[in-house]
Amino acid sequence: MTTEQITVQTTTTPDGIAYDRAGHGGRPVILVDGLGQMRAVDAGTRALTTALAERGFDVVHHDRPGRGDSAGEPPFTLAGEVAALRVLVDELGGRAALYGSSSGAAIALAAAAAIPGVDRLVLWEIPLDVDADPGAGWAFHAGIVERAGDPEAALRAAMGFLPPEVLDGMLAGPDGDRYRRLAPTTAADAEALARALDGLRDGSLAATVTVPTTLLTGTSTWPFMAAAADALAAALPDARRAEVPGADHAWEPDDMAAVLASALG
Repeated sequence: MTTEQITVQTTTTPDGIAYDRAGHGGRPVILVDGLGQMRAVDAGTRALTTALAERGFDVVHHDRPGRGDSAGEPPFTLAGEVAALRVLVDELGGRAALYGSSSGAAIALAAAAAIPGVDRLVLWEIPLDVDADPGAGWAFHAGIVERAGDPEAALRAAMGFLPPEVLDGMLAGPDGDRYRRLAPTTAADAEALARALDGLRDGSLAATVTVPTTLLTGTSTWPFMAAAADALAAALPDARRAEVPGADHAWEPDDMAAVLASALG
C-alpha cells in the first residue's frame, strides 16, 4: 500500500464516538489516547494513524468520550472508556489490537480484561509509580473528581506534573476550550491508573490480562516509566519489553510505527 492510496475517513458511531480510520482491510488496531490527548491537537497520533495504514494495518484513532468531537457528559469513568472501545472493536469486525499511550495504556489493560475481541496489547510508557504509597492513585482520582465543576482546577489537578506556565499557555491558547471540556474526562485516566496499580500489586491483572503484550518505553525515558514497564512485563503471563527511539515521553511517528508493526506482527 503506497502513501497515495491511504485515505483517512472520519466517522461517528451511533452513540457519538468520533474517530478517524485508515487502511481498511488490514490488521485491526485501535489507538487509545492518554490523559491530555485528542485528535484536534495530536498531530503525532494522526501521523501514526497514516504511517500504520501504510504498513498494512486497519487503524482507528478516536476521541475518547467527552473529548474533541465525541459525545459524553460527566461523570467520566473507566467503564465508559471500555464501553466505547467495545463499540470500536465491533466496528472493526469483532477483534482488534490496542495501542495505549501513557494513561491510555491503563485503559487498554482494562479493555483487554473485559473485551474478548482484544487480541493483543502494545503499551507506551504507562505512568504507574510502582513505589507509591497504597491509595496514592485513588487520591489522585479523588482530587480530579472533587474539582469536576471547575474545569481549570480539574485540569490542574490532573496535569500537576506540568509547569504552571505550560498549563496557562494551553488554557489561553486556541484550544483552551477543548482542554476545559477534556478536564473532567481525566477522572477516567486516574481511575484506570489506580486500578492497574492495584491489579499489579494484588495479582489480579496477571489473571485477567492474558493476551500478548508489548511494553514500550523510549530509549531515554524517566526511570519510573521504565520501572513500571519492567514490573508489568514480569507480571503479565505473555509480555515482553521493547524500546522506541526518543526521550521525554515523545516519539517520531515513523519510529513508533516501525516498532508497532513488529510488535503486532
